[in-house]
Amino acid sequence: MTIFTFHLAELRPTTTAGALWKAPTGAATPGLRYAECLALMRLGAATISPARMQLRRMAMFARWEDEAAIETFLADDPLGRQLAAGWHVRMQFLRRWSRLAALPDLPARAGEWDPAEPVVAVTLARMRLLEVPRFLKWGKPVERLVRDHPGTTLALAAMRPPRTISTFSVWRSVREMEEMVHGHSSVAAPDRHAVAMAERRRKDFHHEFATLRFRPLSEHGSWQGRSEIVPR
Repeated sequence: MTIFTFHLAELRPTTTAGALWKAPTGAATPGLRYAECLALMRLGAATISPARMQLRRMAMFARWEDEAAIETFLADDPLGRQLAAGWHVRMQFLRRWSRLAALPDLPARAGEWDPAEPVVAVTLARMRLLEVPRFLKWGKPVERLVRDHPGTTLALAAMRPPRTISTFSVWRSVREMEEMVHGHSSVAAPDRHAVAMAERRRKDFHHEFATLRFRPLSEHGSWQGRSEIVPR
């Protein structure tokens, strides 16, 4: 079983920019199968604002052969040592919608889950640049929905120019996440996600897009003073 991780760390802008330009690869990092480095964005922030691309805050989403490879990266790699000072969650893959060329072998479903257990959701997309205005129109209400949802313990977005975007959210339960997706949450305008997905199906915003679901296995470090983000 391969292990996935999602890392958050506060870094120098030059370090983040370097990782955006050239992410770690398996050729230089034993046991690394795939990595995506991104600068954080604040969900729901104004389109033109510093909050939309925070070079001092970096995320890395990665796939590893095993936990030993993760430990070696965090201990020995220059970028890994800086990420080790932040926070990360180790995850087991459960579910996929759509497909990414970078992760071609993931099955649509891998195992079972309890509707009451915590879950991590990651989306990754390569934007059609001419569709960005449409995407912002339909996507921003969804950003605010996920950001403010009582079922999330952490929700954020990230990007790598010019066209890669991602979201990352930790949910108290699979049930609450699925209720949000289908517009059944007890919040204002609960159908924002469902409406945006219908618009995407009508005319896609992306060259490729995938939503991935994971079971959190363990969390390490702290993020903005919080060391317990994953629900127990």
